[in-house]
Amino acid sequence: MAKKPKLIVMVSSTVYGIEELLDRVYSILTNFGYEVWMSHKGTVPVLSNKTAFDNCLDAVKNCDLFLGIITTHYGSGKEDKKTKSITHQELLKAIELNKPRWVLAHDHVIFARTLLSNIGYKSSKKRSELDLHKNMVIDDLRVIDMYEAAILHDTSQLKERKGNWVQKFATPDDAQLYASAQFYRYQEVERFLEEHLKDAKAVRKQVSKEVKP
Repeated sequence: MAKKPKLIVMVSSTVYGIEELLDRVYSILTNFGYEVWMSHKGTVPVLSNKTAFDNCLDAVKNCDLFLGIITTHYGSGKEDKKTKSITHQELLKAIELNKPRWVLAHDHVIFARTLLSNIGYKSSKKRSELDLHKNMVIDDLRVIDMYEAAILHDTSQLKERKGNWVQKFATPDDAQLYASAQFYRYQEVERFLEEHLKDAKAVRKQVSKEVKP
């Protein structure tokens, strides 16, 4: 009997300041039996004829499960205020593809969003008007945009928001506990994935019927 392939988890995050956490998450997931794609560990499939952006987005497309970690650092790849970081684009791609996903967000990001909302900066557009001086807390306010994307903030009806759970964490222990709790039931996750794909296929089939001339 052929050996069943491992489920692939794509771990999307910046690296700066959370190296220890990423090491822990990688160890946990591999011990649970997953294949883990993580740039910090050099396990993301890379083709030399593609850009870093393309390789990362391909990894999101080809993984089975997506674990996003939103930190206080926005990440690399941005050339200006109009260019999104690689990590930001990975998250948006996972949402666009409706990948089975789990997302962690640092407490400082959520606090900053609440604070700015309370003083009149409730949207990404309004926040972009702020000139953020270099500091040790948050290096780019677009980490809040990432959080809002993850919670499906732009979806008006709360009942229509599916896959919008974002777990707050303040310490590496918090994040490790969440990752352990969500992924340790390997077989249950596998069943969840099968059901998720079944639903996705049914939706595509129905859509194709409706648009058929």
